[in-house]
Formats: sequence, structure tokens, C-alpha cells
Amino acid sequence: MPIRGTVPVTEGDTLGTLRALLRRLLEHGVVDAILVPVATPDRRNLVPTLVSDPEQLAHADPIAPVMPVQSARVVSQLTFSDPEKRLAVVLKACEWRAVIELTKLRQVKLDRVLTIGVDCYGTYPVLDYGSMATEQPDLTSKLLEQVEPAVGFQQAGHELRVACKMCEHFVPEGVDVLLGLFGVDPTQEIAVELADSQAGLAELLGLQEKELSGRPEAIATLEKARLERRDKAFAAIREKLATNEGLLSLFSACIRCHNCTTVCPICYCKECIFRTPTFDHASRRYMQWAGRRGAVRLPTDTLLFQITRLNHMASSCVGCGLCEDGCPSNVPLTAIFRAIAQGVQGIFEYQAGRDLEEELPLATFREDELHVVER
Repeated sequence: MPIRGTVPVTEGDTLGTLRALLRRLLEHGVVDAILVPVATPDRRNLVPTLVSDPEQLAHADPIAPVMPVQSARVVSQLTFSDPEKRLAVVLKACEWRAVIELTKLRQVKLDRVLTIGVDCYGTYPVLDYGSMATEQPDLTSKLLEQVEPAVGFQQAGHELRVACKMCEHFVPEGVDVLLGLFGVDPTQEIAVELADSQAGLAELLGLQEKELSGRPEAIATLEKARLERRDKAFAAIREKLATNEGLLSLFSACIRCHNCTTVCPICYCKECIFRTPTFDHASRRYMQWAGRRGAVRLPTDTLLFQITRLNHMASSCVGCGLCEDGCPSNVPLTAIFRAIAQGVQGIFEYQAGRDLEEELPLATFREDELHVVER
């Protein structure tokens, strides 16, 4: 059974307490380095940073409401080639779920990794976060003071990212160490859950074992609100996807810039067919197509690109929404990919990022599956 309890917050300083917990892991040799979001010098952003010197944790912020980079991609970089050092990674829920999928796809190795998950109230677009941080230098602490259970973080004039507003998986499940904000007053204490294998960390972290009776209710309240928004968004997208015209309209603004593949944590292929000369057609071909059809859209193959990506991603999409953030044309990729992924994953009774032991649908053969489709 996991060990559950709380760690007292020192003098109301939630971030200071979290940084102190991470410092102990380095100072006591539990790990050699920690991957954690650290503020940029202008404090307008936070970026995943590999820290080996405890002093460099002074501006770390594990719960900052911004995610410019999906850290699962970074974890893959740090672990793919069997590093000798011991590593801790601090991840939001969607980042951890992406790590789970990449582990199954053999792009991440967790043998020497201590996984630390943090409850996530949601994140803001990068530019919005920068604007907010300029106005309020101690932004994370201010947001923690005004959290709404059914909304999460909120700031006048700014809205959470689309993906966050309909994310029902905001608590990392199955991590080695869970740092929780739900069901407690985070200015007074932090909920902590240790996996059985990490029971030895209880004393080091100062864990005080106790039952948190309010935590399940707090999680359920936010989950209900998120599910309502998710289902409404999915229904609207599925209505458009039901017709060819609707499908074309959803992707009509795509310029095949590949930003969505660049930021996606699950798009790991070293060589993508859409980044090869395959779609750099000879000049005469464009003229032939125009002559045959009367007109040809340029750049070509935008719909083929999106449908191919959907085919590759549907079983492992974790709904982090970085694809939509990176899209310069505001294609509603989060709702599209999540709605289709829900259907595909439902066929196989699979949920991306749910469990490291759960087998990937496309890597597992079962004689009795897909009988519904066969009919």
C-alpha cells in the first residue's frame, strides 16, 4: 500500500517548501540530478531544467501554471541511451502519462529514474503567463490563494489553455512520489503519497502520515466540471467530423508547418515521411493536377498529413494540447485528437498513460478483438 500523509509548509511558503524537498534529494544523494521547471532570468517563463547543484533550485517552480515544453520529450532525451546517473523528474499529470506511453514505445527507460508527480490546476498559454508574471512576480503563490475547486487556477482577463479546461486526468497516478495540492490548504501543508518502493523517503521528506479525507471530494469536484466541458467540446467536434465537408473545414487552415509534430511528446519517429522528399513533387505534377481538376490547393497533402498523424497518435494521445498551442492557424487539434482518441482507445478498452503494465493496443494481438468492426 502507498504511504500517504502531509509535509508541513514552512511559514506559508509553498514553493520554498517544495524546493527544500527537492534539495534534500540532491543533498542526501538520492539522485544525482533533477529535471524540474525553473524560471527564466526575466521570470516570464519556466523551462525544464536539469539541476545537479542544489543552489540552482532557488527559482524552481514545480507547480507553475505554464508548460512551454512537454517534459516527456526531455525525459526521453535524458534516458534513451542508458545514463549512468540517477535522475529525478518532476512532471505534471499529462507529462507523466506521456512518459508512460513513451516507455511502452521504448523511447524512455525508467530504471534509474525517480518519478515525482504534482497535482495540476491547469496551465496558461506561454505569452499569457509571461504577461501575468510581469504584473505579479510571485504569481504561483498568488494563484494558490484564490483557487476555485471547480475551476482551478483563475486570473482575471486570462483563460487556461483549451486542453487544461477539459482535462480530467490532472492527478499523476503511479508515480514514485506524488506531491498533492487538492484537498489541503497548500499554504499550510502539501499532500504526499509514496509508492511502496519509496517508503524509505518518508523520513527524509518529513512525511507525517495521516488520512486526507477531503482530497477525494476535491478531486471529484474538479473532475466533474472538466468532464462536462470535455463532453460538450467532443460533441461539437464529432458533429463536424460526421461529414466530409465538416472534416475538411476543421483542417482547412492547416499549412503543414509540422509544428504539431515538433511539440507532440508522442511523435518520436527519427524519420517522418512528411519530412522527406516524398511530398516534394516535381513541378510538372502540380500543373498536371491543376489541369485535371481545374485547381489544386497549395501546399498539398495537408489533410493527408493530419489524417496520418491521427492514425499514428490516436491510441497514445494523452491530450496535453501542445499540438494546438503550437499551431499558428488555431486548428482545434486538442478536441479533434482527443475525441477521436477516445473512440479508438475505447474499442480496445485502453486509456493512454493509465498504467505502465497496460499493453499498447497496436502492439498486442488478440484473436477476439475488433469483432464489432468486422461486422
